[in-house]
Amino acid sequence: MVHIIKKRDWGESPLIHHFRKGFPSRILDQLASHPSRIEYLQDLMDITLKLDTRYHERQNEKSPHKEKKPEVSKPNSSHPQNSSSSSQKKKNFQKREKTHSSLLNKDLKLMNAEKERRIKEGLCTYFGGKNSLDFCFKRPQNKLTKPSGKFPSQGKA
Repeated sequence: MVHIIKKRDWGESPLIHHFRKGFPSRILDQLASHPSRIEYLQDLMDITLKLDTRYHERQNEKSPHKEKKPEVSKPNSSHPQNSSSSSQKKKNFQKREKTHSSLLNKDLKLMNAEKERRIKEGLCTYFGGKNSLDFCFKRPQNKLTKPSGKFPSQGKA
């Protein structure tokens, strides 16, 4: 398309028009309030890049889960329950993450030692939960059986 426009000497306005078609409304709104008329595609690209970069920076500033938050890791003496609950959640997450990775092999199946331990304790070997083996619906003898369609009296006449 660019080659056709250049051959016809239409200028850059058709390129700018097609480039603007793909913009999200937030960029179009900001471009509408831009003080000067944009005549070159490269200028539009530069301005759009700046607007989009600033938008994403602003979204990161607004988000409650910032990476640079030092208050989360430090215990707060004025709110001891808040800091202990957040640190407790962090510990639980790390504990779960470590537990799952240490129980599964590279094929995402239970390691033999873990499988044997679960069988000895009567736990389900199909899931990582604390389900009893008796109630596990994945266990072959616990699966619902399909009815055969024949009644016992039908076969004999």
